[in-house]
Parts: sequence; C-alpha cells; structure tokens
Amino acid sequence: MNPHAPAPISPISLLRSTWRNRELILQLIKRDVIGRYKGSVLGLVWSFVNPIALLTIYTFVFSVVFKARWGAGEPENRAQFAILLFVGMIVHSLFSETLIRAPSLILANISYVKKIVFPLEILPIVAMGTSLFHAVINIVVLAAALVLMNGAVPWQAVFLPLVLLPMVIFALGLAWGLASLGVFLRDVAQPIGLAMTILLFASPVFYPVSALPPAVQPWLLLNPLTFIIEQSRAVLIQGRFPDLPGLMIYALVSLIVAWGGYVWFQKTRKGFANVL
Repeated sequence: MNPHAPAPISPISLLRSTWRNRELILQLIKRDVIGRYKGSVLGLVWSFVNPIALLTIYTFVFSVVFKARWGAGEPENRAQFAILLFVGMIVHSLFSETLIRAPSLILANISYVKKIVFPLEILPIVAMGTSLFHAVINIVVLAAALVLMNGAVPWQAVFLPLVLLPMVIFALGLAWGLASLGVFLRDVAQPIGLAMTILLFASPVFYPVSALPPAVQPWLLLNPLTFIIEQSRAVLIQGRFPDLPGLMIYALVSLIVAWGGYVWFQKTRKGFANVL
C-alpha cells in the first residue's frame, strides 16, 4: 500500500474495505464488548441489568411521580407505558452510544494511526457494532416483556432491522465525521454528550408525537430519531407494517450523510499522525 496515494473515497471502496476486514471488525467488536465488563462479577449480565434499571426508574418517575399518560383517553397502564418507553430508549441508545464514542475513536487507538496497513475507517463501524450488540440484548428483553404482557410478539417485528438500518447508516456518517473532528478539535467530544441528552428529551421517547401542539409536531419530525422511534413502535408493539416510502426517503438522506462523513474522514486521515 502506497502511503502517499490518495485515500479511496468511493462507496465501493468502503464496501470492499468492510468486507475484506470483516473478521477484524468482529474481533474488535468482541474485544470491545468483553473489555467493557472485564473484571466485573456479573460480566455481560450488566448489559441486561443497566437498561432494565433505567427503564424502571424512568417509568416510575414519569408514570407514578408525574402521572404521565401516553395518550389522551387511553387507560392508565404502567406496564404498557414501560414498553413504549423502552422502545424509544433502545433507538436513542443505539444512536447516542455510537456518536458519544466517535470523537475519541482515533485518540483511543493512536497506535493504529502509525500502522499504514490498518484500516482506520472501520473504527466507527466497530463502535456501531458494539452499540448494535447492546441494542439486540435490549430487544430480547423487550420481546420477553411483550410475551409476558400480550402472549406474543407481533410478526411484523421481523421488519425491525429494515426500520433501524437507515438510522444506523445515518449514525455511521456522523461517526466518521466526528471521529475525524475529534483528532483536530479535542473539545468536540464535550458537547456531544450534552447534545445526546437534549436529543433524548427532544425525541418521542417519553411521549408520543401526538401529545405535542400541532404547531410543534413538524419541528419534532426534523429530529432524526422521531421517525425511527415511531416506526419501531409500529412494528414491535402495534403490529403495523412500516412506512416504506418514508424509510426510502430516510435511507436516501442517510446514504448521502454516510458518504459525506466517509469522504471527510478519508480526506483528513493523512493529517492524523501529524496532530497525534
């Protein structure tokens, strides 16, 4: 590999790199997951305990303390409130966990920057893979809760990967951009956590879109999580088919964002070694 050659920026080169390094990506994801719980007594069990604990606290605060209702005229059902809340939390966690880590991906792997043959572009993919691992565990917990409550999971739940895929692509594009910016602007990592907290309350996680005034609802739809959260609830809880035209539009925007982030990452990666 010629270190002076321009880094490839085509989508085909990205797909080839991902496929060529698929085993390395899986190994790094495995190391990431195991490393997070290494040394703890419960190990991977914490990946189940943490979301359930947060879900319990949020549900108690919103449905018991604040006596929040999911929809006007609907009967009060704390278990159903918890399920609806949990779906929103899964989508938000998948998105935010990747972006919070993104600015420090290169900084945390400085040794890889010095290795010409190491494909730095896979690091955001590894971060997303780790987030997906935890999302899958949360979905398993959610499915178990749905079986206990309703006796079954709607068969339309098979469309969930199709619903989440556009958001995953969108988040990857942002992750490539943030990973590069994090090298040159160390402060960029600080506001991301705050932005993700704001996004949590600016997304329909604790409330439906219909609960907002009509004048505010169109603005909420500009949130990249709103559509995905609503569609996830549709297939997982309500047993409805996803909005395919809406997903296609979202996917098109996501592909543009992903390619833009990848191009920026590839164009700036030669400067990483100089800064680090």
